[in-house]
Amino acid sequence: MATPKTRASSFSRNIPSTAASQVPGVKSGPNGTLFLSSGISDLDKILGGGFPLGSLVVVMEDPEAPHHMLLLRNFMSQGLVHNQPLLYASPAKDPRGFLGTLPSPVSSKDDKSLDRDSEQEKGLRIAWQYKKYFGENQQNSNSQRDNKFEYCNEFDLRKPVQRQFLSGQRIECISTQDSPDLAALHDRCASFLKQFFRTDGNISGAGRIAIQSFCAPQCTYFEQEWRVLSFIRSLRSMIRSSNAVVILSFPPSLLSLSFSKRLQHMADTLLSVRAIPDEDKDLAKLLTGYQDMIGLLSVHKVARINTQVPVILEAATFSMKLQKRKFLVLECLNQAPVDGSSGTSYATSGSCSGSSKGRSLDF
Repeated sequence: MATPKTRASSFSRNIPSTAASQVPGVKSGPNGTLFLSSGISDLDKILGGGFPLGSLVVVMEDPEAPHHMLLLRNFMSQGLVHNQPLLYASPAKDPRGFLGTLPSPVSSKDDKSLDRDSEQEKGLRIAWQYKKYFGENQQNSNSQRDNKFEYCNEFDLRKPVQRQFLSGQRIECISTQDSPDLAALHDRCASFLKQFFRTDGNISGAGRIAIQSFCAPQCTYFEQEWRVLSFIRSLRSMIRSSNAVVILSFPPSLLSLSFSKRLQHMADTLLSVRAIPDEDKDLAKLLTGYQDMIGLLSVHKVARINTQVPVILEAATFSMKLQKRKFLVLECLNQAPVDGSSGTSYATSGSCSGSSKGRSLDF
């Protein structure tokens, strides 16, 4: 008597057979989701691991300041560090010149590790005869850490990327300024994503596509809304079946409201950046650390891959700061104490205060 065959459910998770830890720059997440780092460690933590493979990330630009360029630069530099193929599209006439503005990765032997090591040395107060052994062990641990691939690096925004990351890389650049339609960009994206087509559970590498200032006024397809929406729909279908991530920025203030809403609806992960004016005194009184902020980043939508459970974030808006004037960090917004009092901030205040003398409670 033949044994009946077991039926496989269509809702079973498709977990890759190849360990994600063996692929540089790829990290496994819940429900078999694989992530690529955004190049900003704080943003990876906010999104639950980074950008999922096969997702479309849309960034809404601010016309007052090019803060979206910070996200694009870190995203592209992180791909160069992991030797991942990169396709960059821009409305500029020479898009390859933008590669010279990408930030340089910071090794573990730079400022932060040196500061941390110096504090440890002061606290331990090791005798001079044992200090050399401690230094050798520390150097060996640093060398072992450098040999391993880091999922997310830190980038110095004041230093351009070294030539060693640009030479020998599979970097494609295309200008969208003089193209009469989006056919050329569509063909380049299709040929680029074909090498990362997801055929089985194994993954040997990942790719990145960065499209800057999509629907810019200098592009000839600026007013062709139906053609633009068709391109985004086709791009999303191609990226869904590939091991790659597409990040696209567009200026919503230059488009009609209905057109902008449609572009936002097609995004898997939707972000927006906004500049902070220096003369906004009301906002300076409201928020703590206002002087160190360079802008605000808002998370409107988080990609849901292999799940229907919505992602619940601790906060939707974060402050963009430059730590030591070169590292981009994201922090939660905290409300400043009212009237200069010494009370706790809004984020840490969760109790009500009052007295038992018949007065009303103050929540």
